Amino acid sequence: MNIEFLKDHTQDSDLKNIVEKVIQNERITFDEGVVLFKKADLNFVGTLANYIRENLHGDNTYFNKNFHVEPTNICVFDCKFCAYSKLIRQKGDYDAWEMSEDEIIEKVKSYEGTDVTEVHIVGGVHPKMGLDYFANLIKRIKTVRPSLHVKAFTAVELEYMCRKAKVSYKEGLQILKDHGQDSLPGGGAEIFDEGVRNEICKDKCSSDQWLAIHQAAHEIGMPSNATMLYGHIEEAEHLIDHMNRLRNLQDKTGGFNTFIPLKFRNGNNQMSHIDEVSVINDLKTYAIARIFMDNFKNLKAYWPMIGRDTAQLSLNYGVNDIDGTIDDSTKIYSMAGAEEQSPSMTTEQIVELIKAVGRKPLERDSVYNILKDYSTLEAEEA
Repeated sequence: MNIEFLKDHTQDSDLKNIVEKVIQNERITFDEGVVLFKKADLNFVGTLANYIRENLHGDNTYFNKNFHVEPTNICVFDCKFCAYSKLIRQKGDYDAWEMSEDEIIEKVKSYEGTDVTEVHIVGGVHPKMGLDYFANLIKRIKTVRPSLHVKAFTAVELEYMCRKAKVSYKEGLQILKDHGQDSLPGGGAEIFDEGVRNEICKDKCSSDQWLAIHQAAHEIGMPSNATMLYGHIEEAEHLIDHMNRLRNLQDKTGGFNTFIPLKFRNGNNQMSHIDEVSVINDLKTYAIARIFMDNFKNLKAYWPMIGRDTAQLSLNYGVNDIDGTIDDSTKIYSMAGAEEQSPSMTTEQIVELIKAVGRKPLERDSVYNILKDYSTLEAEEA
């Protein structure tokens, strides 16, 4: 199915208007975004999303060479969907860890001689790991490996750090930037709707605080990513509201690199009674995100969360980035039952995954500068 077929054969007037807008490169409205969730089938949104994706990127599909460090899973907050939750700890169903600064530096040093370009640092909100601690840690990382891009700390971590240090968000972020931090990940956004947020993560930073922290980062020249947790108690209107708030901030700052829908996984948390959504729902969410988020150039599928097969399928539903090679130290999602329990792919594996669906694998840095084109290389060269 192609977009011209949709244009000629769509009978529903609401959906037909959306097709026309996509062809004319016009922004769809909040109500039209909800219509896509409620009326459109997967083939419909997939066709539109792929049309947009190929207009923006052709077959280009990005990945980077990165590793994750999770300093601790001890957390002062009680998010119902999280296996780090303090309530889970209180029940004794918990395997806690707390890395020392030296252990984290040794982890970074273990990648000497490799061509990784990014370290991703997020974890639980530990009451004893504050702004000064992390600023010093980043400075040490940059001393060990000056060229390594440090993408660190969700807005949830940052709100707590700044509050404890009694500094504004902009002041706190400037301190981290001055010590070598390069960008922010997108975690902690969950769902912005205050009613839903009150049910699933009421004690962590608010929606307004999350947005304010990312705006402050953009204002000091620090780019960031954005996420959305889907597939739990939310409705279509909540998803579109979430994306709309991000789209509005992107209009204002232009500071977001990519949007990353994250699937709710129901393992080892207080929402385990909620069934996980289907792969069809996953792909539909990615596709609608690509259609609605018209000022986000990149849409990422985080493959450790949804698995390699679904990530590969998503490349035909609007996605142009499948994150990186990662490393098996990532536990925040695997503890909650993510598809990949030891998330690590070699460059060869990720290149072949992309090429197998006719896309062009390109290694990027953390802000989407192309570092290497793997599309013409044989597998053994990757």
